This record gives sequence, C-alpha cells and structure tokens, in this order.
Amino acid sequence: MSDKFVIGMGEALWDVLPEGKKIGGAPANFAYHVSQFGLRSCVVSAVGDDALGKEILDNFNTKGLNMFIDTVPYPTGTVQVEIDQAGIPQYDIKENVAWDNIPFTPALENLAKATKAICFGSLAQRNVVSRETITKFIDSIPAENDPLIIFDINLRQGFFTKETICESMKRCNILKINDEELVTISRLFGYPGIDLQDKCWILLGKYNLKMLILTCGVNGSYVFTPGNVSFQPTPVVEVEDTVGAGDSFTAAFISSILKGNDVKTAHTRAVETSAYVCTQAGAMPILPVSLLI
Repeated sequence: MSDKFVIGMGEALWDVLPEGKKIGGAPANFAYHVSQFGLRSCVVSAVGDDALGKEILDNFNTKGLNMFIDTVPYPTGTVQVEIDQAGIPQYDIKENVAWDNIPFTPALENLAKATKAICFGSLAQRNVVSRETITKFIDSIPAENDPLIIFDINLRQGFFTKETICESMKRCNILKINDEELVTISRLFGYPGIDLQDKCWILLGKYNLKMLILTCGVNGSYVFTPGNVSFQPTPVVEVEDTVGAGDSFTAAFISSILKGNDVKTAHTRAVETSAYVCTQAGAMPILPVSLLI
C-alpha cells in the first residue's frame, strides 16, 4: 500500500469567493486532505498556460501536494462562489477550460498502474476529453491493486447526464452522494416514492457496491455496506463556510479505511474532519493534529 497512490482526478480551479480567490476543485481538495492523513496522494488535472495556472502549480508545490497536471491550450478554470446567509455556497462554473481537457498520456497510464484508490466526480466528465481520460485511467488500474474507486457524484449546474452517471456507477465500488443529489438521481433512475435509505439499498445492490456514503447536511450521514448501515449525527459547529467540507469527509473516510480501520471508525473521523473544515474559510485548511492521529 505504501508505494501506491490515492488519486483525486478532475477539476483544479480557483474558487472566487467574496473575500478573494482560493484554490478549489473537489479532486484537489480530496488529494490535499488525504496527504494530511499521511498517505501518498496525487491530484490529476490540467491548467492553462496563464498566470492563474502557474499560481495553482506554485500553490500545490508550496503545500507539498503531489500533482500530475498537464498544461493545455485552454484557460485555467474559475468558479464564482457566492455564500448565502446559511453559509451554503452557490457556484457559477466557467466552461471550456483547462480541466475539461485533461489528456490521457502514457505517463498517466503508468500512474494508474501505481494507484490504490481514486476519487472522481461527474463535473469533470462534462467534456468528452476529460471524461474519456477518467474512464481510461480507471480501466488501467490493475485488478490486483484491489483499488477503491470512489465516485463522489458532486452534481453541479446540470453538468451531468444519465448516461455518464450510469457508466460511473458501473465503474466505481464506493458511491458518495448527498441527500439532494439522491433525490435528483432517483428521478433520473425512476425510484420515486420510497425513502432515502431504501434508495441507497437499491443502488448498493444494483451496482454491487462495497459502500454507499450518504451525507444529509445537518441531519447526519450514513455509510451503507452489504447488510449494515452506520449513522453519525452532524456535530453542531459555528459555520464559516461549507466549501470543501464534503471533500474533506471523503478524504478522511477513505484514508481511515486504507489504514485498516473499520467503517464506524472511519465514519467518525470523516464527520469530525468535515465539521472542522466547516469552521474554516476555504476548502483546504490545515487540519489539527488531533484529527490526524
């Protein structure tokens, strides 16, 4: 395990918040937090040959984050983020940008062969180039690596299709979804009129998943495994903003599982980590040592 990578693959961008811009993108957030838990992580994405792209590379270098980021002839991605009165982010995600065009290269295929876990979402698959690269990367991970393939569905601005969701669910063995996304997916797949937990059991069985993680904001979170479910309440904290909180949850959970912990232990650590990130501004705060033990 120690020589294998945990990959966050997809969008690397700038979240332009009211107080200024911050590095963002779920894959980078995930990879950064995994690295804080002491695992060998790497973010895979693309940036433009521009000042914003160079600043992302410099920022990741400063953080000591391993990266496999191509420079492509498209602008570096940006997202305009407005925070509502409840601290919930609203996103305006710019299109036809660098991370829409991540190339699949022989070097990237070699990285896949050294991968133990990958987290990817639906947003980075809105463009055929990055979608095919993500698919080829997952398909290039050797079965003997016994990889964790996490589909953190991460629906944004209608940048998804039923076909993309289906294909991603077929390739993943862990699904991460929130309650609002589950309602949307249920409409797509024709599961109306049954409660959230029943929908989760259906998806777990239909796609032969190892785990399904359902987050419900202030109403807690669940981890479904065949025949079992773990529930954790959401800690009450003073929320600064929720940007990146879900990514930190996923990173903490997967890191704990990869370290050999059981689902309940991993779930508890994920909830604690996500709650802490909610008390901080931006998606990549330095986690306190108490969470990393």
